[in-house]
Amino acid sequence: MNLAAFNLFLGVMSLIALIVFVALYFVKAGYGIFRTSSWGAAISNKLAWILMEAPVFLVMCVMWMYSERRFEPVILTFFLFFQLHYFQRAFIFPLLLKGKSKMPLAIMSMGILFNLLNGYMQGEWIFYLAPATMYQSDWFTSPYFIIGTLLFFTGMLVNWSSDYIIRHLRKPGDTRHYLPQKGMYRYVTSANYFGEIVEWAGWAILTCSLSGLVFLWWTIANLVPRADAIWKRYREEFGDAVGTRKRVFPFLY
Repeated sequence: MNLAAFNLFLGVMSLIALIVFVALYFVKAGYGIFRTSSWGAAISNKLAWILMEAPVFLVMCVMWMYSERRFEPVILTFFLFFQLHYFQRAFIFPLLLKGKSKMPLAIMSMGILFNLLNGYMQGEWIFYLAPATMYQSDWFTSPYFIIGTLLFFTGMLVNWSSDYIIRHLRKPGDTRHYLPQKGMYRYVTSANYFGEIVEWAGWAILTCSLSGLVFLWWTIANLVPRADAIWKRYREEFGDAVGTRKRVFPFLY
């Protein structure tokens, strides 16, 4: 794909993300606490997460292997950062999930489609379309890389630790809902989403790319409306115990 066609692709992806952002304020994505039978057939949550997240990991592997730039230090570092996230998300995170929750096949299928497109979107820029002189070794000392990397790993830490807190809210056999209280959950009701948004903001900065920015926009479009739905659900269940916690951005929203 040439650069003009790629930029058109990014524009279309951005527009679709806007539609998704608006739609999710009216229709709750039917997984987790919002799953209902109206979403149709469902499979094991663990299997669904693996099938949904593995494609982006595999797409990036293939695109990296066929790139003539694959061993350039900055390009290789980008690849390893990205794959670290998705290795954990596709092959470790699902196995840590507790309970017998299920995910609708419709949700899983939409996730697979997005991950395939996103893998292509990130890989095409980094491995093929970025100017040959852009990601040279001096990029490691640029403000983009330093600030972006700090944000990327800070967000990853918040995301992983928040997932850990959620997984350990219940004792074996307990099916009740609890309000998370530790870590960033002291400030927002969707701390795991906050961490993921920070992580991909870091990615957009450290790669200084439109493809990274579009991925950040998609992350926001998908997670912020869901964070709003979770906040409202907690308000219904726990009332004043939610206190001054925001939805996803501490002290803001």
